[in-house]
Amino acid sequence: MTIGRREFLAGAGALALRFPSGQAVSARSAFSAAAQSPKPGAVFPASVRADFPSVALETYMNSAAMHPLGTFAARGVEQGIAYRLHGPGPGRVDFGADKQQDLKKRYGQLIGASANEIAYTANTSDGENIVVMGMDLPRRGGNIVIDELHFTTSLYMYKEIEKKGVELRIVKHRNWAIDVNDMDRAIDKNTRLVSLALVSNVNGFMHDAKAVSALAHARGAYLFADIIQAVGAVPIDMRALGIDFASAGTYKWLMGERGIGFLYVREDLQGTVLPTTRYGHRQVANFNRAELTWEPMPGAAKYETGGIGVLLAACVSEGINYVQQLGLDKIRAHARQLTDRLQTELPPLGYKPLTPRGTETPILAFELKDAAATAKALQAGKVTGTIIANENRLRLSVSVFNTHEDIDRVVEVLRPRRPGTV
Repeated sequence: MTIGRREFLAGAGALALRFPSGQAVSARSAFSAAAQSPKPGAVFPASVRADFPSVALETYMNSAAMHPLGTFAARGVEQGIAYRLHGPGPGRVDFGADKQQDLKKRYGQLIGASANEIAYTANTSDGENIVVMGMDLPRRGGNIVIDELHFTTSLYMYKEIEKKGVELRIVKHRNWAIDVNDMDRAIDKNTRLVSLALVSNVNGFMHDAKAVSALAHARGAYLFADIIQAVGAVPIDMRALGIDFASAGTYKWLMGERGIGFLYVREDLQGTVLPTTRYGHRQVANFNRAELTWEPMPGAAKYETGGIGVLLAACVSEGINYVQQLGLDKIRAHARQLTDRLQTELPPLGYKPLTPRGTETPILAFELKDAAATAKALQAGKVTGTIIANENRLRLSVSVFNTHEDIDRVVEVLRPRRPGTV
């Protein structure tokens, strides 16, 4: 058997364990075969797992970092490449303006928004920057409220903005959850923006965004939500939750690729509360070069600039189709079966849960006594998770292709063993 190498992906102190596609898998053949027969009560058939070929090589529990590419998404990219190589023809069309607008519509349907409230961005952080810079928070003064379970980019960005004179209030977690009462105490009449990760990448905690937005709006503030760990994984509705701005990349639960994302801006805030600060041809139509006149594009397109990655758009378009076909209710029911088992079976083995029980997301975190030893065990067992080495934290996340056999494998790999035993 070929011994696979480890690939460590480091960022903000995170150590993500991955394994190369060239590994031999004969030792896993019996396990892989078992995974093809869903257990009684399984939500999805074995064909769903087959849609993600790379997961046959390992027990992949890291979709919160990067979702495996599905065959359906690959076909979307291949069709785009065929058009670019050979031009229009049977089955070959460009992912042009009509398809781009339709993609906005279908993404909007996932989050309870209209197509005119959606703009294309490069990634989640790009969208949050458009909001923060557009609101010109340093000039307006007042304070910004965030919490310590927010994403790295946001924590860094707001600390930098604090240097420009804005008061920054960071709400601490209580037992790895953010208490609405603590948000209540932090938000006041001088708060300009409340920013949160709707689902935290740290441990899967999900904010009560409806309650937080009500507090913010009552005091004249706006709410931004990073929704990359939510959209495609849990049912969300921007209007019902009272979210004013939101952004997300597409390479996690939307099953797309890196390099393209979406920004949501509530329609009545466009051009007023959030003016345009960047300029590009996607914002205008009927441009008259001689007279330098044009017509503005409607809606959130005013926040777009140049061309988008159409191959990436084709990829996530198929990802959204797949999510919608499976249905978010079924996706949640499937994930709940697996996360409930992890929450039940890992703590007796010495892994303290860092995700509040009953959290309705596919992401869990556990405290580690020895991050290096756990990393070694995961590697040996061909299990992929994310270890935050400097915080002694293990994050596991499940998606539609994971099975009860995957949970069996994780539990077995993480089971403590006496020295000298295998």
